Amino acid sequence: MQDRGWWLGAALSGAVVVMAGAFGAHALEGQLSPRLAAAFQTGVRYQAWHTLALLAMLAWRASVPLSGQRLAMGLWAAGMLLFSGSLYAMALTGLGGLGMITPLGGVLMIAGWLALAFCVVRAPRS
Repeated sequence: MQDRGWWLGAALSGAVVVMAGAFGAHALEGQLSPRLAAAFQTGVRYQAWHTLALLAMLAWRASVPLSGQRLAMGLWAAGMLLFSGSLYAMALTGLGGLGMITPLGGVLMIAGWLALAFCVVRAPRS
């Protein structure tokens, strides 16, 4: 299977999204300040969207492998880890300093989308 590790990573990320969303909605309900609860949910939302983007990229790559696709996926994965991970950690620990990591994750996710755009521009026309 091509990109087995990427498929596994996307599947595990999807599982984490569901678990984190349920945890945030049920176990953390009323336990966090509104600001931290919103930060936690933002982490879930961005991880979910980028997990779906990974799955779409993998499906595209299965039929049309292009250079640059792996770069975009890597940037999204690193961005999710730093962006969503820092928001989860900040909400659960209350350590506001972790929020300094969040923008770096956001920049990596944006870079992933730009890498995708570059990949599309360079792709041969059919």
